Amino acid sequence: MSINVLYEDNHLLIVEKPVNIPVQGDASGDEDLLNMLKSYIKVKENKPGNVYLGLVHRLDRPVGGVIVFAKTSKAASRLSDQLRKNQIIRKYKVIVRGRMPVHEDKLTDHLLKDRRKNQVDVVGRNVNGAKKAILHYKVTAREEVKDLTLLGVRLETGRSHQVRVQLANAGNPLFGDQKYGRQHNKAGQQIALWAYFLSFKHPTKDEMVEMECPPPDQHPWNLFF
Repeated sequence: MSINVLYEDNHLLIVEKPVNIPVQGDASGDEDLLNMLKSYIKVKENKPGNVYLGLVHRLDRPVGGVIVFAKTSKAASRLSDQLRKNQIIRKYKVIVRGRMPVHEDKLTDHLLKDRRKNQVDVVGRNVNGAKKAILHYKVTAREEVKDLTLLGVRLETGRSHQVRVQLANAGNPLFGDQKYGRQHNKAGQQIALWAYFLSFKHPTKDEMVEMECPPPDQHPWNLFF
């Protein structure tokens, strides 16, 4: 598979993650993005032996868009520190079913992940293992005939399945989400969640890195773009 490289230097590799490809190896045994990129670096830079590539953050398997990897341990450490301090800005384009009750808002929930089922639920704040999740959204467009709403979403925390779970809990499941909006979606539909913007401080330079990656020109994105 050909991967769209958005930016690369000695410390960073930023790419467009294809949909339905796992970021790293999982129980499926399918080819994953991390190892694909290691192979890319090995060939491009003619490197012998194992190639180092640090995983900084993740995107769910069905989700596509911009993602950054660290080519050095120094970059991995510094980017991970920025992530912990909420200094990496991650923005998404999202298409949800229905109309949002408020044009612009912040959603705050507590999430609990069942690792055995790979499923996340909204629970009470005092439930053991629950983690606080915060996202900000803004309505940017409406498609009245199909009753779909385009949102811009910014994460304040980075919980597993966070965008999908919080919006479904708010009553607006994502288009195509078979896990958290199955009763509203048809089998085979592609989830409408796209990581379109990433911003962080370069790990070795006194400058910001900002990268945009627009959604693909296909349904349902082409209803809005």
